Amino acid sequence: MDAISVALCRTYRERCGRILHHNIDKSLLAAGSVERQFGGGRVIRPMEFVIGDRATFAAAGEEIPVAEIAIDTANRWLRENLRFVDPAKHVRYRIVLAPGSSELVDIFARPGAVMVANDTSAAVGYWPLSPTERAVLDLERFLNGTRFKERFPESGEDVKVMGLRTGTDLTMTVAMPLIARFVHSEADYFDRKKAIGREIGEFLAGLPGFGRRTFHFNTLDETGRGLNGIYLSLLGTSAEDADSGQVGRGNRVNGIIALSRPLGSEATAGKNPVSHVGKIYTILAHQLAREICEEVEGVAEATVLLLSRIGTPIDRPAMAAAQLRLQRGLRLADASGRAREIIARGLAGIGDFCLELAEGRYPVC
Repeated sequence: MDAISVALCRTYRERCGRILHHNIDKSLLAAGSVERQFGGGRVIRPMEFVIGDRATFAAAGEEIPVAEIAIDTANRWLRENLRFVDPAKHVRYRIVLAPGSSELVDIFARPGAVMVANDTSAAVGYWPLSPTERAVLDLERFLNGTRFKERFPESGEDVKVMGLRTGTDLTMTVAMPLIARFVHSEADYFDRKKAIGREIGEFLAGLPGFGRRTFHFNTLDETGRGLNGIYLSLLGTSAEDADSGQVGRGNRVNGIIALSRPLGSEATAGKNPVSHVGKIYTILAHQLAREICEEVEGVAEATVLLLSRIGTPIDRPAMAAAQLRLQRGLRLADASGRAREIIARGLAGIGDFCLELAEGRYPVC
């Protein structure tokens, strides 16, 4: 959905000279239906991708082919990120985009160096990641990395990792389907699972800072139950027949869901990047927290909170605050001034930051 927003921003700027009103963050991927067997299978009912909310379809005498842009972008994203999904065969699209309300659309016509917020919203970001958070993120990236997929083409892209630290001990639970076309029997599945499990174990063994490291992989599996007892996939995603999904139901903008951290409620993917503070402030808060830690000596951890008020310029939040965890011997007075300067600098440069968001330079999940 964010790729669609980026594509729309590009088209709006090319045809109209500026980014226009849109929010493409209300979306549903409804699961399809497949028939799996060892060695392959077939799609019975394609997944349905509902692309919704609001967009600008015409401006300054220019018609904008919003639906075509949305579908073309989604097709390209699916081809680039899901090896076994053919969007022409495996996905049906339903476009439910419509023009926005007159007051929200008018925001984009108002003068000013920066736009006003189109929502009252709160956002929070933090840095650095904890060792457990980093381990979870790194393991998922390892399993979905190009090199791993080349070595284990039978591994699907729908990877979920849960990390639990108890004292210094780390336990990982991993779910990742194996692709039916590469698996020829139940025994073959468990042989391939064992080989992948060895790779996971070696990866965890190389992580610094932990005591005992254990992992559990596809724990619903049970021998002797054939296809009913293994995590086999035709297309590499559980959306083929098991799980539907919505924007905002997955990872936060730093790539994880950290339950021991303060969490914002905004779904960022697809929101417009120049006035929707649910996106702007969420990503900016994480960036500011990182800059504070990297630039202010003695700050061990930073949490940044930003609050907008609808109709107020986005460079003037109703509240901007930082919570700092300091290394021993450092006083708050020694760090707070620089932290304020960094936040002020970030807000002063928010116009350029928004343009970077519009170009898709920051991840949203």
